[in-house]
Amino acid sequence: MTHFIKGLAVAAAVLSGAGAASAADLNIALIYGRTGPLEAYAKQTENGLRLGLEYATKGSMEVDGRKINIILKDDQSKPDLAKTALAEAYEDDHADIAIGTSSSAAAIAMLPVADEHKKILIVEPAVADQITGDKWNRYIFRTGRNSSQDAISNAVAIGKPGVYVATLGQDYAFGRDGVAAFKEALVKTGATLVTEEYAPANTTDFTASAQRLFDALKDKPGRKIIWVIWAGGVNPLDKLQDLDPGRYGIEISTGGNILPALAAYKRFPGLEGAAYYYYGIPKNPINDWLVAEHQKRFNAPPDFFTCGGFAAAMAVVAAVEKAKSTDSEKLIAAMEGMQFETPKGAMIFRKEDHQALQSMYAFKIKVDPAVAWAIPELVRELKIEDMTIPIRNKP
Repeated sequence: MTHFIKGLAVAAAVLSGAGAASAADLNIALIYGRTGPLEAYAKQTENGLRLGLEYATKGSMEVDGRKINIILKDDQSKPDLAKTALAEAYEDDHADIAIGTSSSAAAIAMLPVADEHKKILIVEPAVADQITGDKWNRYIFRTGRNSSQDAISNAVAIGKPGVYVATLGQDYAFGRDGVAAFKEALVKTGATLVTEEYAPANTTDFTASAQRLFDALKDKPGRKIIWVIWAGGVNPLDKLQDLDPGRYGIEISTGGNILPALAAYKRFPGLEGAAYYYYGIPKNPINDWLVAEHQKRFNAPPDFFTCGGFAAAMAVVAAVEKAKSTDSEKLIAAMEGMQFETPKGAMIFRKEDHQALQSMYAFKIKVDPAVAWAIPELVRELKIEDMTIPIRNKP
């Protein structure tokens, strides 16, 4: 990858000046939860964005003759701070395009700001369906997957006739949207949803929730599964497993996760679910480069949100190159229906709601004592054409 060597010095010089933006630059604001409960996700997003811009520009860190400048703003995953940070990025920092944020609630707070300023906001990695649903506006594009993509892929992975499922989700937009989409998708598989349980995002004691879930499932015939949708530092999988659902023949299922969280999955060999990304699954030159470069620079493979930041970078460069402008109307025209390449392969911004359609991966957990985390082994790639993702921005 010798064509990137020159670009590394350029990138370092440009990024060290983040915040000192010039209107002549291509100014990209990253709003993210750099401190707070989603800090691990935010760091990955930033690393992925940097690597993606480097890859997409062949190391030049320029697009359409304009030097790229990244403006970093920490919203602490708080909606009020996210809203203020985005307004400042557009008004004070001359941001042409913004990317963010880590929290779904914070991202939802940002959407009207993009509309008010008539500027593009690429949502990455927040997942709630409302973002490209009833809270959406035409300036919003999303490279991150949405709750429906998560839910449909997970429902396909575990749902069959004769399967009984109960859900445990966080009691805010991410969890409730995720369960709603999962419930809708599960119906089509022939499985039965028995009950829904929600808990505050900062919950540490899941005993009461677990008992209600066990009681709802324990007398059902056939396969019994608790599907968990959770984000952040607390690990409900371990908490549930400590309460021995196996005595009732109950299994645990969940989606993919970041590598540190996958370490906890080692207690669950054979666990089935579906993932947005795992570095060992996609087979394409972009992912090969990302894996090799990330390992070289960070002594670790890339993770969930590294891929997301990279995808957002690829979308920005593809859009500006296609539009030959950062005028919002020209960008919208260029981006609607635009296909762009990512570490997961091709994504397409759907014209109707600007959601990036993309592959997801059904997996089964394999435990290897030589690997620090559980390995999501690919069972089936769920391609764009394999999933009907609802359009939710219509009245």
